[in-house]
Amino acid sequence: MLVDSPPETSAETAPAPPGRRIAIRTAGLLVATVLLLAVVVASIAVGAKPLSLDQVWHGLFHDTNNYADVVVGERVSRTLLGLLAGLALGLAGAVLQALTRNPLADPGILGINMGASAAVVTAISFFGVTSLSGYVWFAFCGAAAVGALVYILGGTRNATPVRLALAGTAISAALSGYLYAVMITDDVALNRMRFWQVGSLASAKMDTIEQVWPFIAAGTVLALGLARPLNAMAMGDDTARALGAHLGRTRALSMAAATLLCGAATAACGPIVFVGLMVPHIVRSFTGPDLRWILPYAAILSPVLLLGADVVGRIVARPAELQVGIVTAVIGAPVFIFLVRRRRLAQL
Repeated sequence: MLVDSPPETSAETAPAPPGRRIAIRTAGLLVATVLLLAVVVASIAVGAKPLSLDQVWHGLFHDTNNYADVVVGERVSRTLLGLLAGLALGLAGAVLQALTRNPLADPGILGINMGASAAVVTAISFFGVTSLSGYVWFAFCGAAAVGALVYILGGTRNATPVRLALAGTAISAALSGYLYAVMITDDVALNRMRFWQVGSLASAKMDTIEQVWPFIAAGTVLALGLARPLNAMAMGDDTARALGAHLGRTRALSMAAATLLCGAATAACGPIVFVGLMVPHIVRSFTGPDLRWILPYAAILSPVLLLGADVVGRIVARPAELQVGIVTAVIGAPVFIFLVRRRRLAQL
């Protein structure tokens, strides 16, 4: 009598032991950190105005020949803002994708970006605000107000991913109509908004960074602390309750984290697309669905994308420069389409 033997599992197809997976992912974080440091150096060393490495060094540490005005006054501040904004957008995207259970979600799906934009055009048109430091507070308040409204309309404690997404889409549509109505009827608002709305790091100032970093820091701590309950919610509401997760509290805190992160980044830089959408999606392809790994990877690799796009924008149009929001859209759209198509073909 012949007995079928169990299928052999080769070393190539067998899943890696948990300890090895952790070691690989930890090594990946270290590699990502090194890549981030390299992009930071490039952001300080490369600009629309060509400077040698020696001039950059003297501008950083010796303050001679006015190099410090360019290196410290401009490049260092925009690099710091790029780090903060990239981290904020990446974490916000990862949290919102987990909250809505939609891998294509981004900060725009809940209307947070549009809330900030509507608040800025209101500040320009009705209150005569002309400085970036004034935009920051209006933009952040607009983002926070929309985040709270979406949560209320989504059902607060009874909120579901579908309700939140629908509420965000409806509010975005209404605010979009308001935004364009004001811009069409007010030439001053149109001229000022078109520079802010494209998304840019070029106007970065240290006082802007000082205004937004506490909100980004608070949002980062909150987002990282939500990894476990969001992991539980990914398995469904009933399973999450059985595992002891508090669904209403987790959704409220997730909305708060996304609002803090996305609101602060949008206030400082304008609405920058694709960073919060693309990076968490890419990260998930090699970390798996565990947010304890997705969030740290997204926090490191999102600034890599944002600062890298900013450096590219400074080089390709010298002596002028392309704004980072344009570069991320040009780079992000085809890359994201390729990733989505590859994933679809893999499922066939």
